[in-house]
Amino acid sequence: MTTYVDNWAEQVRAGDVRAISRAVSAIENREREAEEILRQLFPYTGHAYRVGITGAPGTGKSTLVDRLASHYRADQKTVGIIAVDPSSPFTGGAILGDRVRMQGHATDSGIFIRSMATRGFLGGLAQATRDTALLMDAAGKQMILIETVGVGQGEIEIVRLADCTIVVLMPGMGDDVQSLKAGLMEIGDIFVLNKSDREGADRYDQQLRAILQLVPEREGWKPPVVRTVATENKGVDELARQIELFRAHFDQAHDRKAREVSHWKEWILQLLEARLLERVVGEQLGERELDRIALQVAERKMDPYGAVNQILARAGLGDKP
Repeated sequence: MTTYVDNWAEQVRAGDVRAISRAVSAIENREREAEEILRQLFPYTGHAYRVGITGAPGTGKSTLVDRLASHYRADQKTVGIIAVDPSSPFTGGAILGDRVRMQGHATDSGIFIRSMATRGFLGGLAQATRDTALLMDAAGKQMILIETVGVGQGEIEIVRLADCTIVVLMPGMGDDVQSLKAGLMEIGDIFVLNKSDREGADRYDQQLRAILQLVPEREGWKPPVVRTVATENKGVDELARQIELFRAHFDQAHDRKAREVSHWKEWILQLLEARLLERVVGEQLGERELDRIALQVAERKMDPYGAVNQILARAGLGDKP
């Protein structure tokens, strides 16, 4: 298998679309080759810049991502796009597929687009999304655009993956001030007021800028507001300029290394958590036994803390209850 994975990894590094697609599928399906190929590719990562685009449904995130991709391609930059879509309740796969997204880039070898299912993970960002971003990095994609589902407070999950987080808003979504969640205001590096040709855009812009005055600066960076009309490609160049300004600002920041260490520490802990769950529940316990214990807790025959202690003891990771 080693030679097979070696060749596969080389094909990914060469930017072979089929090899990348197969690797993403292996990551999503948690095939055993996925981890090995990622381990081989890891030394060749660290060059891509990851931009997260989040916000409520209907704000025009997909169109904005499409226009940003066109901007970077015009600049001769290679682009990877990860569109994290809602999961199908029947198949677990992405409801919105690549075929209905960004058709204008279908024949461009400099862009790789992948829709990924959330599979029930909070905020729509599964470990598979992180791994896919790593894969695209190794495949030579210079800009990686990650568009999230944008459902609930889970939107803030994007900050754990992206180097730069863009929050997309639009006028006319009910009570303007109330629609600006505290979590979103804290994680946004750049705010985009899309569909800014709509009625009420000026008032929304003023409110947004007023609220941002209350958000503490991070290393001297104050989040800007960029007005766009993505469908008409208006404001996209300015958004790309602000992304570059943000990147340059934090490349020179004093805590850059500390932020990178914190990022990888969190990633390691998440991998450890996933691996332990897989080993304890998948290998030691089994789904049927987990259901039996959950039933006992539901019937108040056992408390959840004792249940966890019992499970850990079975796996040899704790004291017997």
